[in-house]
Amino acid sequence: MTTDEAAPHDLESAVAVVGMSGRFPGAPDLDTYWANLRDGVCSLSAFTEKELLADGADPAELRHPAYVAAQGLLADADRFEADLFGFSRAEAAALDPQHRVLLETAWSALEDAGYAPLDAPSRTGVYVGGSPTEHALAAGTDPALAASIGALQVRILTDREFLAPWISYRLGLDGPSMTVQTACSTSLTAVHLAVQALLLGECDAALAGGVAIGSVRRQGYVHYQGGIFSPDGRCRPFDEKAAGTVPGSGVGVLVLRRLEDALADGDPVRAVIRGTAVTNDGSGKVGFTAPGVDQQTAAITEAWAAAGLEPSAAQYVEAHGTGTELGDRIELEAAGTAFGPRADTGIALGSVKSNIGHADAAAGAASLIKTILMLEHRTLAPTVDVTSPLAALQDSPLRLVTKAREWPDRPGLPRLAGVTSVGIGGTNVHVVVQEAAERRSRPSAAPGPVVLPLSARTAPQLRLAADRLARRLREADDALRLTDVAHTLRTGRVGMPLRGYVVAADAREASDKLAALAEGHRGTATDPLGEAWLRGEEVSWPALGGDVRRVSLPTYPFAGESYGALTLRRAPAQEPHEPEQSGLEAQVAELVIEALDLTGAADLTQTYFEAGGDSLTAVHLAGRLRDELGIDVPIQLFLEPITLEDMTHRIVDMKQNGHADGALDALLAEFEAES
Repeated sequence: MTTDEAAPHDLESAVAVVGMSGRFPGAPDLDTYWANLRDGVCSLSAFTEKELLADGADPAELRHPAYVAAQGLLADADRFEADLFGFSRAEAAALDPQHRVLLETAWSALEDAGYAPLDAPSRTGVYVGGSPTEHALAAGTDPALAASIGALQVRILTDREFLAPWISYRLGLDGPSMTVQTACSTSLTAVHLAVQALLLGECDAALAGGVAIGSVRRQGYVHYQGGIFSPDGRCRPFDEKAAGTVPGSGVGVLVLRRLEDALADGDPVRAVIRGTAVTNDGSGKVGFTAPGVDQQTAAITEAWAAAGLEPSAAQYVEAHGTGTELGDRIELEAAGTAFGPRADTGIALGSVKSNIGHADAAAGAASLIKTILMLEHRTLAPTVDVTSPLAALQDSPLRLVTKAREWPDRPGLPRLAGVTSVGIGGTNVHVVVQEAAERRSRPSAAPGPVVLPLSARTAPQLRLAADRLARRLREADDALRLTDVAHTLRTGRVGMPLRGYVVAADAREASDKLAALAEGHRGTATDPLGEAWLRGEEVSWPALGGDVRRVSLPTYPFAGESYGALTLRRAPAQEPHEPEQSGLEAQVAELVIEALDLTGAADLTQTYFEAGGDSLTAVHLAGRLRDELGIDVPIQLFLEPITLEDMTHRIVDMKQNGHADGALDALLAEFEAES
């Protein structure tokens, strides 16, 4: 059954992904992102001491024995084409890099859908979220900046609650505009909310996704026992050697429309969202930051029920997959329960975090976009750096993909996948996504030359736009109808000052002429409307005739200058010191009291959990004991049913008698700080 022949009940409950754009570590665009995924590239960066110092790292921090010089770095995150979005230089410098990058990505996503970003469908909503940033923290504590542009303006330009409103304002989008925050599951929750809004009729199109750019600087992190971060700068989801994730940056935005509307309007359907669901673990887990099994299972089963499908119909699951012992184990258990036993070879499993690290608020968008690209290319991309898949997979319906392979077809059934995202605090999201069915073939348009108009803000950008389009037409091998390309360029792009055009009768001729234009050669063929376009006039392009559609074409090549980012002034790192043994117990007790916010020593008669301790506090306290007092405390000590006073004695004894070796045992997983 073709998409055009979809049953009415399918159309009523399905949402089409008609456009998408993203930037991730090692990938400035989605073509590069896909190539990296397909080829099993790990895009995590390892930095030299010289690079870190050049970006302002504290030399004392680099000497920390557990410092890991790795990150999923987003290149050029400090650059922004401010004039295009109407920001002055002062505003652009104050604007958080997350806002800048998200604005440009929203623009590109609309172009990918074939819509001019300043002329999007009416009632277009925005559902996005972001992560905390160093820039925002620094801006909020900079009195000089507040005195220069005003405290309210500082907040408006840096606070992540304004991520969605800035997009709506600068692009003229009049649908609901909501900044979504559910920690690591933010961007997939945003997709869920956008899907629900479309199905309820609250908007007719929606931008959904997220961004995470904690810092534009090259920087690493300190690995702590029981923390979420990997000790070696690599993320190995569902591997026996998995020891944590790696912080990463990224941005991803998808354009969604009701499938029925997308088909009627000739939109480029890249995939179909069949069902979504969101749950929360509530109190049914070991601690606030820990994940839970039951509600992850519920999110999966509810999403597939919303899709009108059995979970067993899935061929692939893109997992949250942080590469942490607790998170991976719980996710396997939840998915195994939801998807049930399989008589065949099982359901393929993967996690993009092995490639790009944990992109926090953008992680769900990175996963969903990866899955859509796999559906489009009918290829399963590998989870990298995995050498020993978890033994628990042997009793699971899931099978980890470690080598790229063809995504097999199934007679009578489309390719189907599930995407899961889990956030600290317990918000679980699952999305059921289906490949876009082949559109019904159409008669070729009447032969004859057509005008393909291009524009940009600068001459180099115009040449780059021509080169990218030439490559796209050459690689398409006549799969693109030239009338569709012309229609998309005429109606789906914003006219800019520097302009060019070519006249061609087929894709090969167009590609050759565009390549020449990219090299600065205009050519001899002219067209009256094309010449009017060159002069900057508003052109009323004639109808192309026949059934024309929007198609996915290369988007605007942003080339803004660097506006940098604000950084926090860092106090020199304190070297661990050897306290006097006579005062050691008092110092340990003081740290415990401060970490748990106790009133005084009288409260030390409680156990750790009775005093309100949780996994996040345990990691924080263990880190302070290590850094400030030079004591490595096994996290499992906090699990023991002893009073805080006895725990304090034990910690002092560890220091005096050398019993603490800093090793983790199986109980450490129960304090995993990342869901």
